[in-house]
Amino acid sequence: MSILIKKVRLHNDVVDVLIEGTRFAAIGTDVDAHAATHIDGTGLALLPSFHNAHTHAAMTLLRGYADDMPLHVWLSEHIWPFEAKLTEDDVYWGSKLACLEMIKSGTTFFADMYWHWRGTARAVEEMGLRAALSAAFFDFNDPDRAEPMKQQVMDLHAASAACSDRIQFMLGPHAIYTVSGESLRWLAEYARRHGLLIHMHLSETTKEVDDCLREHGVRPVEYLHSLGLLGPDLILAHAVWMTDAEMALLAQHGVRVVHCPSSNMKLASGQFQYAQMHRHGIAVGLGTDGCCSNNSLDMFGEMKMASLLAKVTAMDSTVLPAAETLGMASRAGAQMYGLDSGSIATGMYADCILVTLDHVQMTPLHSLTSHAVYSATGACVDTTICNGRVLMRHGVVEGEQEIINQARAAVTRRTAAIQDKTSCS
Repeated sequence: MSILIKKVRLHNDVVDVLIEGTRFAAIGTDVDAHAATHIDGTGLALLPSFHNAHTHAAMTLLRGYADDMPLHVWLSEHIWPFEAKLTEDDVYWGSKLACLEMIKSGTTFFADMYWHWRGTARAVEEMGLRAALSAAFFDFNDPDRAEPMKQQVMDLHAASAACSDRIQFMLGPHAIYTVSGESLRWLAEYARRHGLLIHMHLSETTKEVDDCLREHGVRPVEYLHSLGLLGPDLILAHAVWMTDAEMALLAQHGVRVVHCPSSNMKLASGQFQYAQMHRHGIAVGLGTDGCCSNNSLDMFGEMKMASLLAKVTAMDSTVLPAAETLGMASRAGAQMYGLDSGSIATGMYADCILVTLDHVQMTPLHSLTSHAVYSATGACVDTTICNGRVLMRHGVVEGEQEIINQARAAVTRRTAAIQDKTSCS
């Protein structure tokens, strides 16, 4: 498989780009090569595709289901009861819907934590994306729940060997308030023994911090440190309520953090301290979180939210400028998950997007980077390429209407099941 993109804008230059197999093979002003697919890049700009560093893909099925309420009420009274009804087939279609939305808005990799791991993996394989997938681990401090959760980790880890190299298996303890200390220790040991990443929520709300102080006598980062979890294999989502001492611990141990600005604002979780994180040298990626707390998977919107929120939080308009934000949404996420992607360069994975410069949101073109971060949306994406394969051309993804129809049918089935239970109780 080979693709030749002719006369496309890259940064401030017009170039030709040759893709051979899964990687960029040549970038220059006059690349003359035979290719199976030719794309006229006139009027288009080439950008690295996005890496959504934290989401719950199949929560597309809950988009708009439960809005405008506190996190812990939202989870315990609405989200978890709905999720308990989901089948693997539901998750498969919800994940395909998420993949469709991400492809159409320029994302080629996502990091996921959810139920029915096999359903999500099957969707990723079929849709052609990359993903780091974890099965949500909950034990609620109950040893009887912990043992089947541990067995699930081992079973799914073994099953993941049959997946393509576009899928990586990782561990997904939900949070310190839903997973026991003993299980967290077990997960840390398992991750290091098998060379796996650990992906979890931490310090998302003041309640979580206050509960940790009351139950363990230390703040959340310090608690994880006492359990032996801090290390370069740990990726923390949210990390809103952090002290300088906690940030210093994260930096010391090479822990990475994912910022989810829209979710943090929608759930009123708090304001992420990007400027302080940056000063400590902590690697920060960008994520949308799930579609029930965002309610979109469009990383263009997430970039704008991240940059503006960082500025107003620090009361400094120079914080998180556009180029840095674009890097957070692409290169930083790729590096966090050990991928040779996130930038346009020979030898890197051919994961990229073509953005139409004739779109109203890209006009006039004073700065491609500025427009990508502050004005563009997923509607500006013409073509999405992942692993050297065209997943979308001229805004069209093969089979998208069936995915939409099947996702709607899954929601109808689950909503009916919940209503039947309610009417019988």
